[in-house]
Amino acid sequence: MLKVSIVVPVYNAGEYIDRCAPSLLHQSIGRDAYEIVYVDDGSTDDSAYRLDQLAARHPHVRVVRQENSGWPGKPRNVGVRTARGEYVQFVDQDDDLTPEALERLYDLGSRNASDIVLGKIVGTMQGPSSLFRRTVEHCTVEDAPLMDSLTPHKMFRRAFLLDEGITFPEGPVRLEDQLFMARAYVRAKRVSILGDHPCYVWNRREDGGNTSGRATTPETYYGHLRTVVEAIKEGTEPGPLQDHLLRRSYRVELLRPVVEPRVLQRTGSSLERYFDVVRRMALDCYPPGVRDGLPAITRLRGRLLEDGNLDSLIELAHRTQKIKPELTVDHIRRRNDKLVIRTTIGMLRPDGEPLTLVERYGRLLLDPELLADIKGAEDWEVPHPLGEARGEFLVHDATRNLWWYPETGLAPRTQPLGNGRHRVIITGETTIDPLTLAGGTEMPAGTHLVWAYAQLLGVGRRIRLTGTPTCPGAFTTGTPSRLVHPAWGGPDGQLRLSVGQPGHLSVPHRVLLHATATPTVRRAARTVLRRLPKDVRGPVRTLARKADPWTPGRSD
Repeated sequence: MLKVSIVVPVYNAGEYIDRCAPSLLHQSIGRDAYEIVYVDDGSTDDSAYRLDQLAARHPHVRVVRQENSGWPGKPRNVGVRTARGEYVQFVDQDDDLTPEALERLYDLGSRNASDIVLGKIVGTMQGPSSLFRRTVEHCTVEDAPLMDSLTPHKMFRRAFLLDEGITFPEGPVRLEDQLFMARAYVRAKRVSILGDHPCYVWNRREDGGNTSGRATTPETYYGHLRTVVEAIKEGTEPGPLQDHLLRRSYRVELLRPVVEPRVLQRTGSSLERYFDVVRRMALDCYPPGVRDGLPAITRLRGRLLEDGNLDSLIELAHRTQKIKPELTVDHIRRRNDKLVIRTTIGMLRPDGEPLTLVERYGRLLLDPELLADIKGAEDWEVPHPLGEARGEFLVHDATRNLWWYPETGLAPRTQPLGNGRHRVIITGETTIDPLTLAGGTEMPAGTHLVWAYAQLLGVGRRIRLTGTPTCPGAFTTGTPSRLVHPAWGGPDGQLRLSVGQPGHLSVPHRVLLHATATPTVRRAARTVLRRLPKDVRGPVRTLARKADPWTPGRSD
């Protein structure tokens, strides 16, 4: 039996077949250990020809053809049934795998007998996710936040899918990925997470083809979300675990139309239509424990929704979108060739004053100034002020668009302000070790930007790490030695770690590193690329892909 089968649903992929193929064809696991199964869903362009050419040149490529089903669900199911590997890895037609992805994922899954193996996702379609903070040998949906990752770009034990009857819905079904993953997670006995090495490259297409352009109605979309909710209920008993698993869809999908920015963008009958649909679903589908376990402001939104207070939701959105994080760098020091940074993070109301809790008659109430004159929000109690509160540091490798999570001792606590007023803050030390930060390995050469994230009372904000303390000087560490130069830089004064070989980090090099780390510069470069003539754009893109650290040098 082969170790892995890559299943790729294809429909009118065109040139993306050739652009994706190199990353699939030359995996380090070895050609004798895996196969690539392309399932052509009735393409009408030259995709069939391109696939035939690949299969003719590469014995580990197979092509399956079927009539068009209109959605990726059926071709994925056909691929699973046709596959000959112990594990199945789903890849979309316009995405890539990193060169060692299959080998690392299979090794992790096989040594743990895992039903599902999640690999770290990178690219322009994926932001940082703390789910991939560290590699986890084995876990389940009960003890890991697996519901934070609901795309199918993962490795699955084929026998697990077949024995449990886990398939994708076929035909035009919204949220088909979520439905598949919900069914898989609640049945999986062992799940592994590969967090110390990037595996899946999920990039936004220049033509916007990653997402479906087909319009949908709120009734249709939330009808499919109901199916996802029912799948979670079918796989779990009523109680704390089920409530926990349902909170993600309540918070992310259900509340989306009635929180900022969307509740401030839609108006009139369109907004009222969405409001009516999601309110009915909130009342019909979610047990009370789902809302009750949410942090203060999110829980208040749920109450206003269920009580039918649309005007109050709009006003609350106006105010909460103006809440800003306040980050203080208490000190930044070098200790044993590591950076140790002590920070305090809180939240500020729109008027610049701290977001507070007020103690009245033995109860803690959410900031009366924030909620003043909002119907239904009066005396909103916060029984668990530290519930869901958390903080973390993120280091962005801007050259490779990778996010890493250093060791942190950040913890939430309440801070008395006097007169019965308190604020929730996140405080503690974070240690950045240049020798282990990048998935247990050394930070590569380039510019690395330091960020912080805080979630307090239901308000989450990512923050550039800026401050006034003097940074330690540049230092060398490791064998062979590398130079690490911490400094406040850029227009926002963000902490940047420039890494390079000693004696080679020249002033022009530093300028170049800082420029390529600037989001506006990268966006401008993409804009210029899109505007180039087609005959020029192709060669330029080819050069760029050769510079991509996740793309093998071979192009056949």
